[in-house]
Amino acid sequence: MKYKVSSSFLRLKDYCQFENYKGWDPYDGLNSKLFQATPLKQFSIARLVWIQMFKRNPLNLRSLFLVPKQHNAKGIGLFLEGYCNIFQFPESETNAFGTKDEILEEINKLADLLIEMKSTGYSGACWGYNFDWQNRETYRPSNTPTVVATSFCGEALFKAYEITKNKDHLKTALSACDFITNDLNRTVIDKDHFFFSYSPLDTSKVYNASLLGAKLLSIGYRYTNNSEWFDLAKKATQTVVNSQDDDGSWIYGEHKVQTWKDNFHTGFNLECIWKVSNNLKDPSLIRSFEKGLEFYLTNFFIDGKIPKYYHNKKYPLDIHSPAQLITTLYETNNLKNHEEIARNVMEWTLENMQNKKSGTFKYQIKYYTSSNIPYMRWAQAWMFRSFTQYISYFEYENLD
Repeated sequence: MKYKVSSSFLRLKDYCQFENYKGWDPYDGLNSKLFQATPLKQFSIARLVWIQMFKRNPLNLRSLFLVPKQHNAKGIGLFLEGYCNIFQFPESETNAFGTKDEILEEINKLADLLIEMKSTGYSGACWGYNFDWQNRETYRPSNTPTVVATSFCGEALFKAYEITKNKDHLKTALSACDFITNDLNRTVIDKDHFFFSYSPLDTSKVYNASLLGAKLLSIGYRYTNNSEWFDLAKKATQTVVNSQDDDGSWIYGEHKVQTWKDNFHTGFNLECIWKVSNNLKDPSLIRSFEKGLEFYLTNFFIDGKIPKYYHNKKYPLDIHSPAQLITTLYETNNLKNHEEIARNVMEWTLENMQNKKSGTFKYQIKYYTSSNIPYMRWAQAWMFRSFTQYISYFEYENLD
């Protein structure tokens, strides 16, 4: 298994580097040059149908409809984190993945690219997606910053700074905390509880999104002792903790159509709560984390190896779910306690979701069909980071 994981990762790494980390995304249909040349782009229902046609279709229509491969900021952040993990591998072991100088060069390259990709017009550094996005309630133009993308990019730059000591990396990461503090909307429950919005354009109450904002502020607090960031991180986190069901689970959010419970967003919640607790030195949050982790591991993995999307049905099987399992356990120091499920899920994923030739990963397996489109952000970037965490633990921290 040790050799299998490393060789599988190297095939993926070669693919991503060859593509220069550019690719397609499940939601990038509105980047179609043909669609943008028609009056349909003015109508929300047409935008929604067009996005869903691309997202749900197992056939890749993007070349036909002139959707270009592009960089996605969150994807770049995930790749950057992955290279930071590789840099920490023992020096005698890194040659298979590149020399220390080569890895450092890639870290600087990706960090600089991330800084170049910032959205403009806000009080701090922030990032969005490289495509217009439409759902039933909301339209967000391309590069509208979100707390989700900003949290991932900001944390990646904090990790890059720890290696490069480049003050621009730290300055930009800290500036992202200003964006969360000043530009996001807040839905106030009472003086001690509120939700961060998903973007500056809405007042949504999505649990994982609000927690991701709190997590980045807690990291920023660790560098600055900024009392406002401490207070906001604590209150936003406690709000989501209070929304946890008795069985340890969370629905997606507060809106009446957001009542599902899914795998990887639960993983986000757990990782964020653990990090806020750790960064703020607040052990009162750990009980919520422990209850949530028990529900997560018990309800989202069939036979301890097959990663479900939803807690109450098998399909779809989405690549984001196994990737986030490894990340959740690694980032919360829980791989040692749950080695068996991590190994089993990784082995199942390599056998069932990786293209053995190209090294790329499927997007989803459904009951009747599968989507083999090699989405760069959704599939490859998540698995790239997950691989580096898995290898870091199983091959260098806890040798087989």
